[in-house]
This record gives sequence, C-alpha cells and structure tokens, in this order.
Amino acid sequence: MGGVGGCDPRSAAEAELPRKSLASRSQQMAGKEERKRVLVVGGSGYLGQHLLAASSTVDRLDVAFTHHSPAPPQPLLETLPSVRAFRADLRSGDGFEAISASFGQPHVVVNCAAMSVPRACELDPPAAMATNVPSSLVNWLLSFGNDDSLLIHLSTDQVYEGVKSFYKEEDETMPVNMYGKSKVAAEKLIVEKCSNYAILRSSIIYGPQTISPVAKSLPIQWMDGVLSQGQQVEFFSDEFRCPVYVKDMVDVILSLTKTWFPDDGKKVQVLLNVGGPDRVSRLQMAESVAVVRGYNPSIIKSVSASSVNRGVASPPDISMDITKLTQILGIKPISFQDGVRSTLDAEDST
Repeated sequence: MGGVGGCDPRSAAEAELPRKSLASRSQQMAGKEERKRVLVVGGSGYLGQHLLAASSTVDRLDVAFTHHSPAPPQPLLETLPSVRAFRADLRSGDGFEAISASFGQPHVVVNCAAMSVPRACELDPPAAMATNVPSSLVNWLLSFGNDDSLLIHLSTDQVYEGVKSFYKEEDETMPVNMYGKSKVAAEKLIVEKCSNYAILRSSIIYGPQTISPVAKSLPIQWMDGVLSQGQQVEFFSDEFRCPVYVKDMVDVILSLTKTWFPDDGKKVQVLLNVGGPDRVSRLQMAESVAVVRGYNPSIIKSVSASSVNRGVASPPDISMDITKLTQILGIKPISFQDGVRSTLDAEDST
C-alpha cells in the first residue's frame, strides 16, 4: 500500500529495519534500557486485556490503559493492581491530557481500540471513520514535540480485496467494506504523520476468555458451544483467513515494545501481516474444534457464504503471508489446531 505524502510503508520498513531478528537488537540495547511507559488504548477489550496481563509481568514496564466506559472493569483492576486506568475518548481526544499530566508521555502506545464489526461499520460509516482513524491519538502524540513514542496500531486483514491466497504486505489494499476502508485510512494517517510506527494487519484473533469477560462472542468458544449440542450446524466453506492465537499476537506486540529504544536514534517504520500459519475456512475451524472435543463431524454442514445475506460485503480469501513477521521478529505463530487445543484447555481449567 502506498503511503500518503510520499511515505511508503514498504520502503520505510525496508530502510529502517534490517533483515535480522529484532531480538538481537534488544539484547544489544539491554544495558541502556530504562523503565518504559506503555499505554494500551482500548485496554478493556479482548486483545487489550490479554496484553495488559502479559505486560504486567514484564520487568521495567510501567503499564496503563484507556477505557471508554464510565468505569474500568473491576476484575481487571483487582487482578492487575499495578496497571493504571484512564478514561479517554478516542474520537474527541478527551482524557489524553490527563494521561500526559499523571502518567507522562508513553514510550509505546498500542492502539487496540476499534469499531470492528463490519456490519456496524457499514450501517454508520461516519462513526466507523471517527473511531477507526485515530486522529486525536496521533495529534496527542505529535503534541509532545519529539520522536520518543512508538505507535503500535492494530489494523486488519480486511484491507485486502480477497481475490487470491496469502497476501503480502506490499500487495495493493482494496477493501470491499467500510470496516476495511476505515482501516486503510488509519494506516495512511499513521504513515503520513508518525515518525515511529508498527502497523499490524491482524487476522481473526482467538484464544481464552479475558480476566473480565468481554461481551462479544469468541469464535472457538462459540463453535464449541453449538457443536456440543449435537445438532447439525452450517459453516461457510468458501471464505478463508489465517486466525492468530491471542498469545502470539501479544508476543508480537511485546517484542516490538522491548526492542524500542527512543534514544538510539533508529526509526521504526514497519508494516506486518500478523496471522497464524494456517489458511482455514469457518468450516475447517469447526472441524478442528470437533477433532479436539471428539464431536461427531457429520453434524458440521458446508454452505457457501453467498447463501447468507449478512448486510455487508465480505472478502472471500484474505489469508496472509507471514514470512516478514518471522524474519523480522523471529516469531512463529502456533498452528490453528494447537491454538484450538490451548484455548479449550484454558476454558476447561477455569
């Protein structure tokens, strides 16, 4: 995807990040490291809570998060007492100045906040753009007048058109729905305005439930629930993605966080596909759940996605090539089958 204002994320990433593992850079800089302030925007959501839980165990990190609701989730505060909570409005920017005054300029900001239900975005495009294009967040970071903050922004595989398999980062972005369009607009804003950024194009994120359970339906748990009833269930067989286990996504974000050293003068400008290694349909996802649980596979019925009107266009195949992720960060996400097993094991243990 070409950037705005003559800045291309492909060329920037290639110029600024060597083709060696960033882990080695982290080891080299370890002696220079001071405490880092990490702010998770949208920290009460699914990925945000998993990231907060993992970040709170990392040495030399001071962690805070934003929430949009009147009060942060109490179970989250009780389980992670060292993590600070701030109410902020991503659309208006209200609340960011209070973070500046009390927490200080963050060294790393992870933007997990989004209006991520495609149909909801289709029904209200202005709200989708206002939420998913983080103008107020970017302007707040620019107000510090330095390049000391790294913005890690969660984008989506839905920036791709979906007409082939295993998209690479340099492939053209051509979203088919408003959600994807809003995410492309966000990427362009960040590339144009930010000196240091990592844009992560994420597939479906799945895994265990959060500390404070989220309201949205989790894909593996939902499939397990419907299949456990023993009745025939229909699943799409002709839409493909590369679901990523939530702990792998957290590892990607923490790896970028640990390797960010604002004082070393090296810019970070990188665009990465972040998915699992397996290209799967909803049908294949359900079959994996059935294998792990021992359910009768005959209750899983194949249907075409075109047979259902979901009120929004959906790209048929947005599987992603994650070679660059493995090369730059040295992270190899686990297989979908292993991720399903870990997810269900975690659910059984709670």
